Amino acid sequence: MSGSQRSLAKGCPAPGPVPEGLIRVYSMRFCPYAQRARLVLAAKGIKHEVVNINLKSKPEWFLEKSPFGVVPSLETSDGKIIYESPIVCDYLDEAYPGKKLTPADPYKKAQEKILLEHFSQVTTAMYKIMFAKKDNQDTTELKAQFFEKFKKLEELLTKKNTPYFGGESLSMIDYMIWPWIERFNIFDVLEYLEKAPRINAWRSLMLQDPVVKDTFTDPEVLSNFIKLYFQDSVDAVDYGLD
Repeated sequence: MSGSQRSLAKGCPAPGPVPEGLIRVYSMRFCPYAQRARLVLAAKGIKHEVVNINLKSKPEWFLEKSPFGVVPSLETSDGKIIYESPIVCDYLDEAYPGKKLTPADPYKKAQEKILLEHFSQVTTAMYKIMFAKKDNQDTTELKAQFFEKFKKLEELLTKKNTPYFGGESLSMIDYMIWPWIERFNIFDVLEYLEKAPRINAWRSLMLQDPVVKDTFTDPEVLSNFIKLYFQDSVDAVDYGLD
C-alpha cells in the first residue's frame, strides 16, 4: 500500500486487524525515522501496508501501537507490536527472507553499530541547528560543531575505502543514515557535502538506488512541510496531498 494516504488524527477510529500475509507500518510521510523502516521494507520486498499518523494530533489508540507515541511502529497479523526504528529495521531483516541487509559476521555487525553511534552525534547537531533557525538564533557555532561531527563520519568512510558505509554494496547502515542526508536542505547544511567528497560520492550512489528513489521526497516539498510544521499546523503532515 502506498504511503501517500491522509494521516489518522485524534478522533479517527483505529484500523482493523492486519490482513494475513501483510505487516503494517505506522508512519509519517516526512519522518526520517519512519523512512528507515520504509527503506528496509522496500529493500526486502516485504508486503506491507502503511498507516500514516498525525503526530501533532495523535489518535487516542496510537499509544497501544507505539508506547512512546512515535513512528515507526510495526504491527503483525497476529497482533505483535515492534517499535523504535533500529529495532524495527533489525526485526524486518531477521524475520523476513531475502537479501540480508545486516552483516552476519559479528565484528562487521559491531562496526556498523559503532558507525550508527557516530552518526547519531551528527543528527543531534543537525536538530540543534534546525531549532536555532526556527527561533531566529545565530547558527554559526552550531554549524561548526556539526561539521566537526560530520568530518569524523567522512574520515571513517575514507578509512574504510569502500563506496558504501557497509562496504562494497548497500547494507543496513546505509539505509539507517540516508534519511537525514536526504533532508540536508531543511537542516541548512547542504553546503557541507562539498567539504566531504567521500560522503558526497556515496550520496550520488544512494540517489541511484531504486529503493531510495521509491521513498524519496522532493526537497521543495520537505521545505514547505517544515515551514508549516514549525507554524504548528495540524495539517502539515498531509502537505502536498490532494
